[in-house]
Parts: sequence; C-alpha cells; structure tokens
Amino acid sequence: MPQIIETVDIDAPVTAAYNAWTRFEDFPTFLDDVESITQQTDTRLAWKVSIGGQTREFTTDITEQHPDERVAWNSVGGEVDHAGVVTFHKLSDTTSRVAVQIDWEAEGLLEKLGSALGVPKNAVSRQLDKFKHHVESTGAGADGWRGDVDA
Repeated sequence: MPQIIETVDIDAPVTAAYNAWTRFEDFPTFLDDVESITQQTDTRLAWKVSIGGQTREFTTDITEQHPDERVAWNSVGGEVDHAGVVTFHKLSDTTSRVAVQIDWEAEGLLEKLGSALGVPKNAVSRQLDKFKHHVESTGAGADGWRGDVDA
C-alpha cells in the first residue's frame, strides 16, 4: 500500500490552521481535485473528487480528532480505499507546521504506475501549498469544529 507523507509550514497559528482544516465543506474553494464534501455527521464525510479526469465518490469516517493536534480518518465506502492523519505542530505563536500522512490502495495499472512515479506525492504537496495559501490569506477566519473524537 503506497504511503504519502508531506509537510507544509504556515504563517498562521496552529488554531487557525486546524480550524481551516476542519471546515471540510470549504475544501472545494481551494483544492482543485475536490468537487464537494458533505458533512453528514460530526464524524462522517461524503466526498466527490476528480482525479486525472475521473470522478470518484467515497465516504470517510473521522476516527480520531483532537483540537489543534490531529485529525485521522478511514474510508468506509466508495471508490477510494485510503486512511490518513493530519497533525498540527506549533512552531511559534504565529507559525505552524501541518503534516499529512495518507495510506492508499492503488487501483488499476494507471494508478499503480502513477504511484511508482510519485504522482500522488506531488499532488498532495501541491494541495498542501494551496491549503497554506488559503490559511495565510484568510487569517484566523471562522472557527472549525472543535469536538474531540477518540479512536
């Protein structure tokens, strides 16, 4: 199973980065591949993404969430099999580091070839840069969901 680990440093406090990450329905405004996310419950999300010209739909369950620290998830249905975690690290009062780890199952020849060539890793890196720009340009913004979920 391929694994992607990427980080980005953001000129914003940890709370701002965390809040932006937990406003899942905002993702399509700054992430190219995400067409829509519908938050069905506090811990269940329905995703629609377009990757390489193919639209895929899947559902994820948040398995662990601790404000300003981490959000972990697993896919539970649909066309994409993956799990991941994003962690938030305070570098200073005004800067933070966001680390993303995604484990996924490559399907078919093209995905397996793309994985071998590092295409998903580059895509995650680009999307994290867009997240960074979003957080830095919107400031602290609105609050995100600050609930706590234990595995």
